Amino acid sequence: MIRILIADDHPIVRKGLKQIVAETPGMAVTDEASNAQEVLDKVWRNDYDVVVLDITMPGRGGLDILKQLRGEKPGLPVLILSIHPEEQYAVRALKAGAAGYLTKGSAPGELTAAIRRVSAGKKYISSSLAEKLALHLENDTDKPIHEKLSDREYQILCMIASGETIKEIAQGLFLSEKTISTYRSRILEKMNMKSNAELTHYAIKNRLVD
Repeated sequence: MIRILIADDHPIVRKGLKQIVAETPGMAVTDEASNAQEVLDKVWRNDYDVVVLDITMPGRGGLDILKQLRGEKPGLPVLILSIHPEEQYAVRALKAGAAGYLTKGSAPGELTAAIRRVSAGKKYISSSLAEKLALHLENDTDKPIHEKLSDREYQILCMIASGETIKEIAQGLFLSEKTISTYRSRILEKMNMKSNAELTHYAIKNRLVD
């Protein structure tokens, strides 16, 4: 039996995932978590075969949690399940140690196949993502400027480019507006830009936002 921890801050998503897993022989959702601390606490206290982790969690982001899990429980496969398209986060997630990356628009059968594969110690990568990874490796010597950003800076760049205000971003990430403003200044400096409009134009051109 594959024991699964589902980590997502939306109860309706967790319920849907549990239903998909319940209809699949040989696997069971044995626990749920709705925020970063809950994920880490439960992983320490209990044994799981796979963690299915949303990349956009309140407070600390999914990539932060992923990196900590990889450091503390390197043998535990983490499958990222995200609302964000592969272009935005998949390469970063895999480089951070994810065993696979799926979007929430994936078919139920793809999710259960991915869970089986990563629980067996293998990577799960869609054919479209495999192509993106190959291109990423080819272009590694000429990295786009957003690759200079930390994971949190990159997340905030995408939120700014999606039209969210400093206040909305602060509320969504459970950080202060001052902290978000500091991140924004750092992003502008690293990318050699002066305004949100420039950041948004860059993000759209590079397909970092829908």
